[in-house]
Amino acid sequence: MPVQGGAPLLVLPMEVGETFTIHYYHSVENAPIWEVHSLDASGRIFIEEERYLKFGAGMGKMPGVGHMVRRGPYEVIEGMHMATGDFVLRIGSPGVDHTVIWRGTRTNLSAMAPHMAVQFSAEPVSRLYRKWRRWVPHEATPGGQ
Repeated sequence: MPVQGGAPLLVLPMEVGETFTIHYYHSVENAPIWEVHSLDASGRIFIEEERYLKFGAGMGKMPGVGHMVRRGPYEVIEGMHMATGDFVLRIGSPGVDHTVIWRGTRTNLSAMAPHMAVQFSAEPVSRLYRKWRRWVPHEATPGGQ
C-alpha cells in the first residue's frame, strides 16, 4: 500500500509459510538481487534468503543471521528467518525493476509506481474470508488467484 495513502498496488493472499520474492537490480552495481520473504501464522513477515551475483554496496553477511553459500554464480545468505515485520520499500525507477514474484506471477512495481514509498504488511484473515477471496479475488491480486 502506498505510504501516502491510496489503494494497494498488490494483494497476495498467502498461506502460512508461503514465500514471495522481491527481485530488483542494484542501483550502483546494476546486478540482480533476490530477497525471499515468508509469512507466519500471526501475519509477521520474515526475510528468509538474499541472493546476488556479487558483493555490492549494502549487501553481504550480517553476523549471526543465516549462512553464506554459493549457488552457481550467486552468493546466497540462506536460513536467515529474520523478522522484518511490516516494512517500507521505496520503489526504484524502471531499470531497477522492483518486481514481486509470487505463485509464478511477476508484478513490476517500478513500472506501476516508480519512486513511491510502499508499505509491505500482512495480517491473518479468517477461513471464510480466504474462501471468499478464492472466488472473488481482490482487484490487486495478480492472476486473479
